[in-house]
Amino acid sequence: MSSEHENESPSRAPGAPRLLIFDVNETLSDMAPLSQRFQDVGAPAHLRATWFAGLLRDGFALAAAGTSQTFAELARESLKIILDDQELDRSVDAAVQHVMTGFTELSVHDDVPDGIVALNDLGVRLVTLSNGSASVADSLLERAGIRSQFERLLTVDDADRWKPAPESYAYALERCGVAAHDAMLVAVHPWDIDGASRAGLATAWLDRSGAPYPAYFMAPDVRATSCVDLAAQLARSSG
Repeated sequence: MSSEHENESPSRAPGAPRLLIFDVNETLSDMAPLSQRFQDVGAPAHLRATWFAGLLRDGFALAAAGTSQTFAELARESLKIILDDQELDRSVDAAVQHVMTGFTELSVHDDVPDGIVALNDLGVRLVTLSNGSASVADSLLERAGIRSQFERLLTVDDADRWKPAPESYAYALERCGVAAHDAMLVAVHPWDIDGASRAGLATAWLDRSGAPYPAYFMAPDVRATSCVDLAAQLARSSG
């Protein structure tokens, strides 16, 4: 289902965009197994969500202050802090390493492989833009057997600003040689949808849980339940 948003550019034509820019963490990757990594070291499973939310918060804060740190640096330091008062079965440093290693073993969501192939079949260029490293995205997509579907894997490390700062989206557009109105960001995070929309991109929100979309963010142009659903919607709109 497509939805109007009040600040949408009137020049934006319906149909498939020239370029789809995919977020990686949680959008393509299923991070739920990291909860078991917390349990492995003696921490509660629910701490995974608390840690990741705090990690994003601090990355956004640094971007707002005009600076940045790599995802890995922030992830490790924030893990040390959140695990410090837990009754672990190993040292904090060893626990941090165990959790971080989990990133190298994550899988994509079940809908991703078929959806990405279907989107590629539409003739749309596919890239990723992650607040994490390009190497993590590369290994994730290789394990899923869909790395070849993506033209390039981009990281905000090269933009010096985390998403949702406008510099991050501008960097991706410049690297791909595409104007904002010809690109669409695909993400599971409403904050990413909002940032891309304010930067002039079309947006597609992957709502796998049926959760309400925050009214204080710019609304997505497309709301899809999966990558397969997104491909079907774009195919229909391209008619």
